[in-house]
Amino acid sequence: MRLVGIWGYPDPEILKKYPDSEFIDLDINYNAPTSGILPDAYCRIMRNIVDNALFFRDRLDVIIASVGREKCDSGWFASHILKDMGFNVIETRYEKYNQTLDIPISRSNLPLKKKINLIMEGILTKTRNSFRETKPEFGFWGVPPNDLDFLDIFPGTTHVYGWTRCVEAGRPADLELEMFADDNVPTVFFAQAFCAKMQLAKYLAKKYSGLYVDIDDKASNSARAKIEAFIKLG
Repeated sequence: MRLVGIWGYPDPEILKKYPDSEFIDLDINYNAPTSGILPDAYCRIMRNIVDNALFFRDRLDVIIASVGREKCDSGWFASHILKDMGFNVIETRYEKYNQTLDIPISRSNLPLKKKINLIMEGILTKTRNSFRETKPEFGFWGVPPNDLDFLDIFPGTTHVYGWTRCVEAGRPADLELEMFADDNVPTVFFAQAFCAKMQLAKYLAKKYSGLYVDIDDKASNSARAKIEAFIKLG
């Protein structure tokens, strides 16, 4: 079975061209050896992409890479680096979206880590489960973090905002939706350190009186304590 690497939100029509394939999300931290290709002081997710591609190189048939506004310029740069290194890379841009706003997982009562995992898995396999909607008591804005474990701090009444909500809606390049958050809901605005979305997270945290947090690799004890205190006070 061919192994297809992906990152970001690839065009669904391109994914359909690879039936009966095994997919691997190169965004995820699989503890691959550090390749040293990208700077240490750089987005951890992008380092995951390059390190994983090199780690799985002997098995990867093709990489389907998001390089448009649904991802970032760093995704575009990474695709060119990997192509220059001999990888078979197909670039996709998915900047269109439907007009419906179907986000039952983001608004559900599931644990936050489960919410985010289901949303990202939905890029490849759309879930048809039913979910119980909750009133938001807290919010998490941002992208899936490299360190998913600190999401256990949040209660199940946490709604998902930011790019992750856009992914569930099938609108990954919808900046207006990405910048939305509910008023009067204590929200943590998260960005992966060295990511361009830090500027959005910082700005929106001030706009919505939320908590801005950026984390590089693993959440430090101080970052966890800051989030826990924010939730407790919220």
